[in-house]
Amino acid sequence: LLSSFIGGCAGSTAGGMKVIRWLMMYRQGLREILRLVHPNAEIPVKLGGKVVPNRVVDAVWGFFAIYIVVYGALMLFLMVFGLDQVTAFAAIAATLNNLGPGLGDVAGGFGSMVPAVKWASVCAMLLGRLEIFTLLVLFTPAFWQR
Repeated sequence: LLSSFIGGCAGSTAGGMKVIRWLMMYRQGLREILRLVHPNAEIPVKLGGKVVPNRVVDAVWGFFAIYIVVYGALMLFLMVFGLDQVTAFAAIAATLNNLGPGLGDVAGGFGSMVPAVKWASVCAMLLGRLEIFTLLVLFTPAFWQR
């Protein structure tokens, strides 16, 4: 189940956290560990031999933070409607990551769920498929100005 959080490659239509984001967070984590040993060192994050700008690394961490908040909020929303913790966790994992089957009550599908759970799952599918940042841009006033 935990491997379901690793999405597809960059540019793919797979949902979830893309592999490149996990790799960047891993490399940035290693950089922070090295900074503990050498606090004044300038240690760049590199991918493919090229230095990744700090702005990009910050954006990846921002995406991860929003992903966790959205995941937690949707999971709690499903639990309000009577789903147990395992079922809610698996349902959001299945929908937000576009991975397919869930566990518990949603293993056979979402047909037996109340409409609010189905709508929350649809929203999770859209957030996972279209990327969270992309949909958040639609809610910013600057996007709708000329």
